[in-house]
Amino acid sequence: MATHNIVVIVGSLRKESFTLKIANALARLAPDTLKLDVTTLHDLSFFNQDLEANPPADWLAFREKLQKSAGVIIVTPEYNRSIPGVLKNAIDVGSRPYGKSSFNGRPMGIVSNSPGPLGGVSAAKHLQNILPGISGPILQQPEIYLNGVGDAFDDKGELTKEALQKVLKQYIDAYAAHVEKHNK
Repeated sequence: MATHNIVVIVGSLRKESFTLKIANALARLAPDTLKLDVTTLHDLSFFNQDLEANPPADWLAFREKLQKSAGVIIVTPEYNRSIPGVLKNAIDVGSRPYGKSSFNGRPMGIVSNSPGPLGGVSAAKHLQNILPGISGPILQQPEIYLNGVGDAFDDKGELTKEALQKVLKQYIDAYAAHVEKHNK
């Protein structure tokens, strides 16, 4: 089997974010058929349609990274019952210009999280509304809404909560099968 390069978009800018820690844990748990590129959004400038004729270099680099990938996983926290603005901006940058989305055709995964009890389910549901039409097929099962992640990592950012590790492993293995199915 080939190794597929996967872009993992981290929907949080916070240095010690649970979202980044989850993305890194997924990368460590991924099977040999996937190589996960954990991508933060610190350097991605704001989308502005006025710039589409001559897009900034950071937009072009982000779009190229997506286009060279075999799939995309979005890992997001929930902010005010939706996705963070930085993540929406990345989706806008990557999906433009109209009709030329860099997400198009790439198998998608959605992982939401929260230290609270709902696991970011509203953020995940918003992504399920936003992505069709600009992306490839979204992994339907298993859905993954990670709750109670506040105590899942040690002071080095390593995943220590065994139950969460098991859930992430099941998810990344299912996502690997999803990618294989759609990259034949």
